[in-house]
Amino acid sequence: MENHANLDSFIGKVINNFRKKQGLTIAEVSEQSNISRGMLSKIENGQVSPSLDSLLRISKTLGVPISAFFKEFDSEGESAQLVRADERLEVVRRGTKVGHTYHLLAYDTGPNKTFEPFLISLDNKSEIFPSFSHEGKVFMYLLEGEMAYRHGKSIYQMKPGDSLTYDASISHGPEDLIQVPIKFLNIIIYGNSDNT
Repeated sequence: MENHANLDSFIGKVINNFRKKQGLTIAEVSEQSNISRGMLSKIENGQVSPSLDSLLRISKTLGVPISAFFKEFDSEGESAQLVRADERLEVVRRGTKVGHTYHLLAYDTGPNKTFEPFLISLDNKSEIFPSFSHEGKVFMYLLEGEMAYRHGKSIYQMKPGDSLTYDASISHGPEDLIQVPIKFLNIIIYGNSDNT
């Protein structure tokens, strides 16, 4: 029974870390996963054994495979990961409500992410996009379309093949969607920025 309690505690910590890394509140995950705030809080604190259905709903909301909740419990994990095009997870992020579509291209193992690669699509030219700010550095590579992208007070005109690297803690976001659809690769790199 002690091992079972350890697993509940481990899963709770992993979920809590994934949620905080994405800047999501318990209320936001609760709404998207259709699990009560109280139950989510108990799961994160290791006070209950979550059902597989609950774990599946939480994994979809956080954009991680359900196996990520268990992977490092009793193994060292794998050194390589293949995610096929039809297996990419569409995930909820802060921009989802305003027209961004996010596909997570790799699932970093364990609760401490070092990076997150996304394929982001913008389809609605008339949509107004807010500013974003979060931890980490970002490498962006434009694959399709054309847009003006704002970082701080600067505006960058981007066409396919252009790349932009920036500090994500500074306000950023699309300024003008010049030619849609727009697709770009966005890699968020976490860690100590003092060593870069």
